[in-house]
Amino acid sequence: MSPTCTQTRPEAWAAVALALVAVAACVSLAPAGVSAADDETDPILLPATDWLPEPVPLENADATAEAEMKPYTETIPGTSITFDMVPIPGGTFVMGSADGEPGHQTSEGPQFTVELEPFWMGKCEVTWNEYDLWLMGIDKLRRTKAGGEQTPQDLVADAITMPTPPYIDLTFGMGRDGMPAICMTQFSAKIYCKWIAAKTGRYYRLPSEAEWEYACRAGTTTAYFYGDAPAQLGDYAWWDPNCDMSIHRVGQKLPNRWGLLDMYGNAAEWVLDKFTPDGYPIEAGSTVREPVVVPEKEHPRVVRGGSYLDSDPAKLRSAARVGSDPSWKASDPQFPQSIWHHTNAFGVGFRVVRPLRIPTHDEALKYDVDAQQAKDYKAYPKNRGHE
Repeated sequence: MSPTCTQTRPEAWAAVALALVAVAACVSLAPAGVSAADDETDPILLPATDWLPEPVPLENADATAEAEMKPYTETIPGTSITFDMVPIPGGTFVMGSADGEPGHQTSEGPQFTVELEPFWMGKCEVTWNEYDLWLMGIDKLRRTKAGGEQTPQDLVADAITMPTPPYIDLTFGMGRDGMPAICMTQFSAKIYCKWIAAKTGRYYRLPSEAEWEYACRAGTTTAYFYGDAPAQLGDYAWWDPNCDMSIHRVGQKLPNRWGLLDMYGNAAEWVLDKFTPDGYPIEAGSTVREPVVVPEKEHPRVVRGGSYLDSDPAKLRSAARVGSDPSWKASDPQFPQSIWHHTNAFGVGFRVVRPLRIPTHDEALKYDVDAQQAKDYKAYPKNRGHE
C-alpha cells in the first residue's frame, strides 16, 4: 500500500494484537468495566495506531489521496447503527478572531495561520444510539444473546474498558433516539473514538481545535460560516431562543458549505486542546502545521460551537471557545468523582474525525490519552458500580 493510504499500520501491530486477544478473553470473564490489561497492552493507554485491526470493508471509505475521498456512511459492525462522514479538504486558514469582530474574546487571539491535512468529519454530533453501544455495553450484550462469535475487531474492541455506570440519567429526560450524546468527559469521548476505531478498523479520534474551526468555517472568514449577522442563527442552530430549553435530534438545521450539520448550538463539542484564556500560545501571524495544545490538567479543556443553552449569539461564532470547569461535576457525590461522566455538562457532546493519513506512533501521541488522563484512569476504581 501507498504510505498515504488510510490503512498503513505500524509493525508493532502483530505483537500488540496477540496481547489484546489475550486481554479480551480475560475481560469477558470480568465484571463489566474491569480491564485485565496492563500499561503495555491496555488499548486505552496506547495510541490506536499501535493496535488498529484490519478494516471492515465499507463502500467509499477508502482513499489514498484527497481527490479520492468521498462521503461515506459508517455502519457500526454487528449493528444497524450508522453515522455519516464528510470529506474535508486539506488547506490553510487563519485561526481565531480579529479584535474588531463583535463578541471577540481575548482567548480567541492572536490570529495565526494553520496548515491541515485532509480528513473526514462526522456530519453530525455523536448520538446516544451510537454512544450507548459502548457506554452501556449494548454491543457485547447483543452478541452474547445472539450467540454470535467475536470478530478480530471485536476482540480488540472488547478489551477497551467501558465506563462505570452514570450516577444519574444523563439525558435529563430530553430523550435518546437521534439526540446528541451529552455529559461525557473529554476522556470518555476519546475512549469512545478508540472503541469505534477497534470495531471498524478505521482510525477515528476527536478533532483538534484547529480542525474543528477549519471545518466549521468551511473556507469563510466571517463571524459565522454564513456571514456576520447573528439574526440567521436560527436557520443553522438550536440555541436558547428557539430550542424550548431542550436538546434536539441531530441534522434538522441547515448545513455549512462543506455539509456539516449542528456545528453551532445543540451540543457544544469536545476538541483535544487545552483552553488558554489569555489567548493561543502561538505568535501572531505565524504559520503552524497541525497544532494541538495538549492539556496538562483535568481542566480547562476546550469545547466548541456553543450549545442549546446559550442565549448570547457571540458564543456560537466560529472562533468562540469555552473551557471546561470542575463545576461540570457539581452533582457527582462520589470520591473520587467520575473520570467518565459530567453530571452538570448539560450541553456538551462531541463529533469524530478520521484523518486521510494515519499518523505514526509519535504523531498520534498528541491526539491520544494525555498524561493526566492516564494517571486518573489508572487510579480510578474501574469496577465501581459493577459489584
